[in-house]
Amino acid sequence: MVVGGGGSLGTWNWKRIVGNMFPLLIVLSIIVLWAGITLEGAEEMLNQYAILAVMVPTMVDMGGNLGAILSSRLSTRFHLGTTELDPSDRVLWANVAAILALAATIFSALAVGAYGLGIVIGSPLPLSQLLVISLVSGMSVAVIAIVFSFLATYGSYRLGIDPDDTTIPIVTNVVDVFGMVIFIGVSALVLGF
Repeated sequence: MVVGGGGSLGTWNWKRIVGNMFPLLIVLSIIVLWAGITLEGAEEMLNQYAILAVMVPTMVDMGGNLGAILSSRLSTRFHLGTTELDPSDRVLWANVAAILALAATIFSALAVGAYGLGIVIGSPLPLSQLLVISLVSGMSVAVIAIVFSFLATYGSYRLGIDPDDTTIPIVTNVVDVFGMVIFIGVSALVLGF
């Protein structure tokens, strides 16, 4: 299968993969540094509300996982030739709806789990606040994961780069950064920090 960028998605060549991925990984590493700086800037809030620090890894990880799921599904559909990213494609919208439904379920469970754990470790926050923080942050991250899944998959495909090589690193790193920034921002807003 030959695509727009002149490359073949059907062949495996480690030099091409490294050539495509190395610059991308350098840029993504710099972007992820921003997440670490954001986390460090929120140290006082996370010390005061320790349960938020417990939520951070799950929040960021789940957002990346949602993006990875959608990216994989889109890449598979491109490889099979069953999608062209047509806005009237019902299967495409069903995948988006499934990701949003999964996000709502996961991030509601995260809030409930954090509430229970907060009681055990002595860092309780009201369930209502944890639900707002978790759902607003989580659903925002899910939307970002969906957007970047489409952009990374379609962009890679149009450039003749195998989306299987690029989408997961792009989506997970971008979602890590935005997930951290959004979570810290929403937490600070809800808690009046």
